[in-house]
Amino acid sequence: MNKKKLTGLSLVLTVLGLTAASVVPSGAQTEPPPITVEPLTPRSKFTDDVDLKIRYKLDGTGRRRVSLTKDPSRTVVARITVQPGAQFPWHTHPGPVVVNVTQGELVYVRAGDCVERSYPAGTAFVDPGRRSVHTASNPTSGVTVLMATFFNVSESGPLTITEGVEAPDDCPIEVGSHSS
Repeated sequence: MNKKKLTGLSLVLTVLGLTAASVVPSGAQTEPPPITVEPLTPRSKFTDDVDLKIRYKLDGTGRRRVSLTKDPSRTVVARITVQPGAQFPWHTHPGPVVVNVTQGELVYVRAGDCVERSYPAGTAFVDPGRRSVHTASNPTSGVTVLMATFFNVSESGPLTITEGVEAPDDCPIEVGSHSS
């Protein structure tokens, strides 16, 4: 009888040990990349004759701006995950981008005025793209998630343009790394 109890106890402890090992996270897990871009749709081409005109006025400015895109070509929707403290390099986009902040907070800085504009979860903004150089970062201790609709994207390749883009000399924003 003692041998049966010992065998049963041994079996229970083995099962518990295997279960705990599969549930407890390993110390060898890798950190997520600072910024990930996950396309949610294919790069879709308009079949109709479409022009895109977006009027917007940035907070703190009295001037209305217009982003006009003749034949915005292809679009793509992407989920962008920005880890705490991560920052995009200075960049631009081929066309406008409509950004919805679904989780966390994003601080967006245009090179033209170097003003930090905060967008918390539940807000949206327009990035005009087309030579409008900017950076953005997650200033919080939690993850920030964005849903972005990009217009006028190329058939393939990155959604951001960093080549040939220079940080403004008079803007003291420090830049981290970016993955797209």
